[in-house]
Amino acid sequence: MNILVTGCLGHIGSNLIEGLVKNKKINVIGIDSNLNNNLNTLFHFKKKNFKFFLEDVINFDYKKNLKKIDIIIHLASITNAELSLHHKKMYEKNNLGIFKKVVKISEHFNSKLIHISSTSVYGLSSNTVKEDLQNKYLKPQSPYAKIKLREEQILRKNKKINFVSLRFGTIVGRSKGMRFHTAVNKFCLSASFDKAIPVWKTAYNQNRPYLSINDANKTLFFFIKNKVFINNEIYNVVTNNFTVKEIISKIKKVFKKKIKIKFINSKIMNQLSYKVNGDKIKKLGLKLSNDIYSDIEKTREYLS
Repeated sequence: MNILVTGCLGHIGSNLIEGLVKNKKINVIGIDSNLNNNLNTLFHFKKKNFKFFLEDVINFDYKKNLKKIDIIIHLASITNAELSLHHKKMYEKNNLGIFKKVVKISEHFNSKLIHISSTSVYGLSSNTVKEDLQNKYLKPQSPYAKIKLREEQILRKNKKINFVSLRFGTIVGRSKGMRFHTAVNKFCLSASFDKAIPVWKTAYNQNRPYLSINDANKTLFFFIKNKVFINNEIYNVVTNNFTVKEIISKIKKVFKKKIKIKFINSKIMNQLSYKVNGDKIKKLGLKLSNDIYSDIEKTREYLS
């Protein structure tokens, strides 16, 4: 089986390819532009069933460099939602441009596509939101999230490929390619250096969906193994929903020291509280139950 992983140097991608190459029956092709300067994730990564292209997906000559691709796992995108508020055109050119190129590759090789979307496509809700395509709570608050929703819409109209869109919660947990712009990782970094944790003023008691990186990996391997479920559906993928207050409480227990909080303003603060329901994917037989507390502990160990 030949699997193409875009964004293979990133937080999820670097963790995923380490698991994939353990299976000698899988040939892994990774592609990444190294935009985040984390090529070091591949240092000492010598595997006969892994091939890497240091390329921008948009300019990648797939007809020349690839022969057969069974599954594409599309992770490549700039993921900082807050930053996208200031660079809307750049995000659209990069993220949407890469996505459209990935769709072309999938069509050319008749590959199944595992598309990573985001729970940030949702907006304010007093209820726990589900994957209903007509969901009135589909109100993305950032250019990044709006692009993810557009990608989903493009796929639903495409009749040439089989895909699955996975709306991932905010990733928690360590990997070689981890970054620190997402909430929990950023909080852990601040706590490690005894700096005040930056929290958006209105977010402290708001609910958000979180996904353990181990559960993210488990989900991707599940769909690789059960290709029959790559059937043009959309699934929420979350480990649990927590308020920022609850996350900080967990960090306090792990770090065992006083945690300072600094409340800050952000244009994205109007992305109000919501919880995400993950029952649909459970009906396929996939159970996500990793402990976020354990992920925070492993992140602390990494940082120490």
